[in-house]
Amino acid sequence: MDDPEQYIDFMAKYKDWIAIKRLGIRDGTRPEEVVFHLAGIRSTIDAKAFPILGIKVGVLDSFADEATKGLKKNADSLADVAQKFGGSGAKAAIDQACDDKQLKPLAEIYLLGKMITNTGYDTSINQKAMSKIWKDLKVKKPPGRGAGKKAETSE
Repeated sequence: MDDPEQYIDFMAKYKDWIAIKRLGIRDGTRPEEVVFHLAGIRSTIDAKAFPILGIKVGVLDSFADEATKGLKKNADSLADVAQKFGGSGAKAAIDQACDDKQLKPLAEIYLLGKMITNTGYDTSINQKAMSKIWKDLKVKKPPGRGAGKKAETSE
């Protein structure tokens, strides 16, 4: 196989986090393959950005999961999300998730996105949504993540 002339490379090493993602682009590489790769990079970054800043995403996840339990993918659910997001419970969860109060606007971004995603809507292009459209695009499991192993999550 010929060596690709173009690449999309993403490499990060920060404290105990290491991420390496590379896509060699050849003549037959389809645009959806490129976007699928970019969506994977975005997912990797999104998963780490909030915890790196010190936002306790576990607190926000718990609130979002409880607030959206049983909601279906429809406009009524989005209205319910908006109401709960504006309520005192969400404000308390955001306060609890942020030792540095300066981070509250970022915690709000995370929480709103999580609540909307929990209702079944996607708030950004992602690999899961793309793999429903293009059946040949599959999310590759990272090396070293065999059966029974669970990724560590930060709070």
